[in-house]
Amino acid sequence: MKQKIQVPAIHTLLCTPEAAGLLHEFPRELVTDALRFAVKKEREQQMQTEKSPATNVALCKVAAALLQKDYSASCKKVINATGTILHTNLGRAKLSLAVQEQLYDAAFEFTNVEYDLESGTRGSRYQHLEKLLTKLTGAESAMVVNNNAAAVLLLLATFCRQKEVIVSRGELVEIGGSFRIPEIMQLGGAILREVGTTNKTHMADFEQAFDPEKTSAFLKVHTSNFHIQGFTESVSIQQLRLLADQLHVPLFYDMGSGILVDLKKYGVQHEETVQEALAAGADIVTFSGDKLLGGPQAGVIVGKKTFIDTLKKNQLTRALRVDKMTIAALEGTLRLYLDEQEISEKLPFYRMLSTPVEVLQEKARYLKGQLDELTALRSEVKESTAQIGGGSMPNVQLPTFVVAVRPTVFGVQHLETALRKLEIPIIARVQQDELLFDIRTVEKEEIVLIAQSLRQILTGKEA
Repeated sequence: MKQKIQVPAIHTLLCTPEAAGLLHEFPRELVTDALRFAVKKEREQQMQTEKSPATNVALCKVAAALLQKDYSASCKKVINATGTILHTNLGRAKLSLAVQEQLYDAAFEFTNVEYDLESGTRGSRYQHLEKLLTKLTGAESAMVVNNNAAAVLLLLATFCRQKEVIVSRGELVEIGGSFRIPEIMQLGGAILREVGTTNKTHMADFEQAFDPEKTSAFLKVHTSNFHIQGFTESVSIQQLRLLADQLHVPLFYDMGSGILVDLKKYGVQHEETVQEALAAGADIVTFSGDKLLGGPQAGVIVGKKTFIDTLKKNQLTRALRVDKMTIAALEGTLRLYLDEQEISEKLPFYRMLSTPVEVLQEKARYLKGQLDELTALRSEVKESTAQIGGGSMPNVQLPTFVVAVRPTVFGVQHLETALRKLEIPIIARVQQDELLFDIRTVEKEEIVLIAQSLRQILTGKEA
């Protein structure tokens, strides 16, 4: 005899305590639709198998899972235990808490984003950042757009449309998401004239490619996300400046991961700073705000005033402009650079970069101590290497300590997946059948949460 299908009415489910909790969090229409989905799924399962009817509680749990998946906040806080400080997929640089109040006001209050408080008339959104940027870099003028690719696009569209731009073949980089310099140039209306070879480009290559009727600019691109060693040669900004002056052509520099301080002070090899690039002769330098600068996503453009003034008049600028929250976050970040002591103490990027290995080892041992009571897990403190990330300084390996764990009740991949599905996801890295929690990118207060989460996954019990 065919089993009778037994499913509750939707109005009955809506009156349960479980549904009441969902109605408190989501609109009634969404909860109703989710319950209909749960009932439909239950009906189909009963038709296919001779299973006991699901309880009202179970049906509400199915609806809750669907609502959480489709309508809860998608962009959420995660714990970065990968050891990659500027993790592109995790939002790159963490902002300093020092900008919190300024960012809050920009988000939830009216602001003078384009209002001149002195004159009482319309102002410019560039006024909030230009003075700081010129002070810190030594540039004549500055402006900001929404990312560095946009900065390069605006530069090319303004000065190089339907004209050739000479670039070394070894600098035609591809950045994250398959965005390439040649394609950006094409979108900007510029004509690419590549010179030299992958590993060697000489001054003579630029000189021979120059055409007074066709050439609009020399463009140097910093190869921030890869490093070529061996039989190599490139043309420096200083060298290109001499040629640019001789041929009366502007010199632009896409630095990618621009930096304002000497990294040697933080135990890392020296990387050319924005100030050095401008002093070497670049007319315009563009760089990212959310990489080595440690701020929000933005494309910073600094250099000669005549060029910046022309960029500001391009109609494309409006399409690429930054909003008030980006301005507030970037202004707050830049203000920290006025006192270098502030950087190492208050900017998360520099704090993570410069944390002594002894401190990292101590934090790793603390996490392991929290895990020692778990019989379903083996853990060990190990030396390892971390990286800066974000397409910046790929040849720099930072010494670090990790806590390597291996569950005994199920596989490492299962544990890694479970950690990603937590309310506060924990992102670690799998290596040689172990899950590694790299302490360099883990805040001290997050260690307890990691231990509690592992305990919950492995035992089913809250801390």
